[in-house]
Amino acid sequence: MPIQQNISLTEHSTMRLGGLAAYATEIHNRIELTEALNLANEHHLPVIMIGEGSNIIWKDEGFNGLLLINKVPGYEVFNEDEENYYVTVGAGESWDSIVERTTQAHVSGIEAMSLIPGSAGATLVQNVGAYGQEISQTLVSTEAYDLKTSSFVTIPNQDCGFGYRTSRFKTTDHGRFLIMEITLHLMHAQMEPPFYPSLQQYLDEHNINSHSPDVIRKAVIAIRSSKLPDPAVNANCGSFFANPIISKNQLTELRERYPGIVYWTQGDESIKVSAGWLVEQAGFKDYHSQKTGMATWPTQPLVLVNEHAKSTADLIAFRDLITYNVKELFNIQLEQEPELLP
Repeated sequence: MPIQQNISLTEHSTMRLGGLAAYATEIHNRIELTEALNLANEHHLPVIMIGEGSNIIWKDEGFNGLLLINKVPGYEVFNEDEENYYVTVGAGESWDSIVERTTQAHVSGIEAMSLIPGSAGATLVQNVGAYGQEISQTLVSTEAYDLKTSSFVTIPNQDCGFGYRTSRFKTTDHGRFLIMEITLHLMHAQMEPPFYPSLQQYLDEHNINSHSPDVIRKAVIAIRSSKLPDPAVNANCGSFFANPIISKNQLTELRERYPGIVYWTQGDESIKVSAGWLVEQAGFKDYHSQKTGMATWPTQPLVLVNEHAKSTADLIAFRDLITYNVKELFNIQLEQEPELLP
């Protein structure tokens, strides 16, 4: 198990910012994880496990500990019948490659989450979702290492604390569990309308009547490719702000001043407001900051792009400029989605 020293964390975040990690190693299985943790304990080093770095931002101070890079592989189908399709996936697998394999198997449940960058295990932390699907809707359980009890555990869906773009792995038990694999329950079926508005619009414009997993995947890829930058080309962490949740009373007040506000009603009668609309109305559509080297993507102001930022401090300054102006206009506090580490 080779250990690297003083590695640049810019290589482990698609925002390409951050300091140095004192040590780093790749994890491919339980044995390597156990060996790495024993080494960290022996030298009193904190540990952090990451996937592909697509939803994290490193502080300029770096990380004076052992970075565990999750490369755990695996794709095992079991208990499949005419309706159900269960698959256990290594947490280090590329998420989009998993979506592709399931659509090739003609099963539904995660096809609308196509082209989301990152590893399979990381999807649980944020309860990743897109176009009406969320990982919480298909997850059966996850196998993880519990740093609190120093043991491998199986955590069922109902114990993951899932909510809109959140979970216990992001909140109450942040950093406690090192996710090794996830088990999904998918279906030999297809998505049923009504679809997410932008997805429905694409299907209508292209006269697409089939809703098979492969068709939906191709539609989502086309939509995302037209709106979002490729992190391999333009440094970014995807949508930087979550859609805020507000009350009906607050929406009523806002609609009096902003009749065109974009929102969606929730099952619990709360309101989800488009963070992209808020950012655009605050004056940050296709906005380029020479001072910080940051910008918003022309077709999606929710995406903050590192054009020539020199530090994470530049990104934070740009983030704060946006959140301040949105708060002043709408009295809504935007919350960032990418995790700031350590």
